[in-house]
Amino acid sequence: MIRLEKLSKTYGSGSSAIPALHEVDLTIARGEFVALYGASGSGKSTLLNLISGIDRPSAGKIFFDEEEITTMTETRLTLLRRKSIGFVFQFFNLLPTLSILENVMLPAQLNAHSDREAKSRALALLSMMDLPPRYDDLPDQYSGGQQQRVAIARALINDPPLLLADEPTGNLDSDNGARIMKILAQLAHTEGKTVILATHSLEAARVSDRQLQVRDGKIVPLA
Repeated sequence: MIRLEKLSKTYGSGSSAIPALHEVDLTIARGEFVALYGASGSGKSTLLNLISGIDRPSAGKIFFDEEEITTMTETRLTLLRRKSIGFVFQFFNLLPTLSILENVMLPAQLNAHSDREAKSRALALLSMMDLPPRYDDLPDQYSGGQQQRVAIARALINDPPLLLADEPTGNLDSDNGARIMKILAQLAHTEGKTVILATHSLEAARVSDRQLQVRDGKIVPLA
């Protein structure tokens, strides 16, 4: 599903240039759950940003279902992200003035789904996440673990084949972190989603089907 060829990313130029990734080759199959494990600054979040088209590489190519995204216009990349990629972040990124239900519905509404269709899908996803049915509450009325499950529901609202999770357990206690990892594994194994996780937690990485270590901008075997 995802193929990277000699992918490199450098920030800045000249003497101030900072290499973030160096000639990364990687293939990720549809339905695979892959963890990118590494310390802060290793390049794993940069890799997610490049795969999603949020950032552009300095060199190399990225293919999504055999279509090269490194040559796409910004408009095409935006449409690709809306339809095909779900995002889960460390700090949830829920809109504080919208209710739980409205937060989950929003990406579907932006993708031209009717309010009725968006609401029906959102309610089903919130139920699947085993959340308390107080969907008119604002995000700060939910716990951190509950907010992250809302964020996963939001990421799934448009039924994307690819889910990118950047440190999704980094702001949670161990019990809630384990619960989030179980959900991500189920999405890959029972829903057929391709899940790419970036994490500094070796415990979280071990839940995935394949663990890759990102170190100094390169992918190396995880011991």
